[in-house]
Amino acid sequence: MTPTSSPPLADLAVIRHFIDGRYVESPRPLFDNRDPATGKVVAQVHEADAAIVAHAVDAARRALQGPWATLSGQARAKVLRRLADGIRDRFDEFVAAEIRDTGKPASLASHLDIPRGAANFEVFADQIAASATEAFRSDTPDGRGALNYGLRTPRGVIAVICPWNLPLLLMTWKVAPALAFGNTVVVKPSEETPSTTTLLGEVMRDAGVPDGVFNVVHGFGPDSAGQYLTEHPDVDAITFTGETRTGTAIMQAAAVGVRPVSFELGGKNAGIVFADCDLDAAVAGIARSAFLNSGQVCLGTERVYVERPVFEAFVSRLKTAAEALVPGDPWAESTSFGPLISSRHRDKVLGYYARALDDGATVVTGGGVPQLPDALAGGYWVQPTIWTGLPEDSAVIREEIFGPCCHVAPFDREDEAIARANASPYGLATTIWTGDLTRAHRVAAAIEVGVAWVNCWFLRDLRTAFGGARQSGIGREGGVHGLEFYTELRNVCIKL
Repeated sequence: MTPTSSPPLADLAVIRHFIDGRYVESPRPLFDNRDPATGKVVAQVHEADAAIVAHAVDAARRALQGPWATLSGQARAKVLRRLADGIRDRFDEFVAAEIRDTGKPASLASHLDIPRGAANFEVFADQIAASATEAFRSDTPDGRGALNYGLRTPRGVIAVICPWNLPLLLMTWKVAPALAFGNTVVVKPSEETPSTTTLLGEVMRDAGVPDGVFNVVHGFGPDSAGQYLTEHPDVDAITFTGETRTGTAIMQAAAVGVRPVSFELGGKNAGIVFADCDLDAAVAGIARSAFLNSGQVCLGTERVYVERPVFEAFVSRLKTAAEALVPGDPWAESTSFGPLISSRHRDKVLGYYARALDDGATVVTGGGVPQLPDALAGGYWVQPTIWTGLPEDSAVIREEIFGPCCHVAPFDREDEAIARANASPYGLATTIWTGDLTRAHRVAAAIEVGVAWVNCWFLRDLRTAFGGARQSGIGREGGVHGLEFYTELRNVCIKL
């Protein structure tokens, strides 16, 4: 392991681990980091071996006993606010790094990913001041009584395993509460999107975060950083966002040592559009929830059920909205639609496009690969796609695709729409469009999900509970709900 200086990320052709306040290399062969918009290699990344992961966990363990442990909650809150300011001070660098890793349009990275990445630290800085614990006065046989109160302590070393679709946003969504409540972290970003997490190491150091509190290891899952991290006995808890199959493997690793997990996993989310809705708003909302970030959003809508009187009009208008999306150079102002993350993921999505045809779908629009200039021809592009006419048992209806596509089907009765929305092993989110307030409450309560939006989508108050039901996850994140995972609750009983 060789400590190195840290050049600006824009000039960084080699991406290193960040451990104990320094950038370090590892002996394994480097792997390529590709720009999804072009398919070209833009950097090479060090892959962690077991020794590198052990070094990171050890640094995090030692930091639990160092200066971080002595900081008051208010002092930690000040550090978190400096982290938010540090991201904003280097806003252009973070935007460039996010675009290089994901290929998403600059308009999306600069208005969603990076601002939310910074805001997450401020939300949990505020949460420190708002956190409280329980207290009870109880009787005793001698009449003098006893006082019981809750004492929250940090959980310890947290393994943070992050997805590639919203890299900075979802990583800081976990790191911010972990640090707010006094833990230390070892972060493994997706191998597809290592850059913004690496850059955050510099911000952590500049903000005065003690060495070892924030550590980053790069690599893959099996026989690489992910496996070594989740199996390490000195990791006290694991938080993960990603596909359900990977979550299952992590949960098996966490069973050794009986360590807690917090999972936000896959989804096959349903949207329900009633005839009494504002149809223009519903079309715009479903178009956003189906095609934002090229459909690579766990909360996105891949199944749409539309009340029959407005079905034809809805499909026609949604087709217009999909065809108005403009793929292209992520930095161009006109670009509103980006590529998929990798060639492998594009092949998966195109496989479902082919399966839809085999199952008898009517392709309303899309279904293939767009024509782009030569400079972008090697990128991982697919068309925004809308289908109708598939049976409910089709794989396209049942399985998460995670691409810019949706199937639209008519319904006649409210109970029919609810039953079809709930006929899924997943239970992450839904979006409901109606002008009837009573119906809105009734349907939102009946859909078996963690988040139900009415006449909106992706509208988040970060203090509220976030998570999924069934195969979409375990636990809740956000606001006070993060306390349950990131702290241990100890009862103290004082005899008076």
